[in-house]
Amino acid sequence: MMKFLLWCILLVLCWPLALVALVLYPLVWLLLLPFRVVGIAVGGVLSLVWALVTLPARVLRAFA
Repeated sequence: MMKFLLWCILLVLCWPLALVALVLYPLVWLLLLPFRVVGIAVGGVLSLVWALVTLPARVLRAFA
């Protein structure tokens, strides 16, 4: 909703720039999509490594 309101303000102030933004936004989103997928994968791998590193401490804490 906020992006839409900002775009409406841009449309009132400078309509050619608003139209360019309207056309380029989906293209930029598509270009950044692989980086988001890589970020999700890296976050998952780091969570897995953290779980493996802290596993001995959690196991010792469970038996103590």
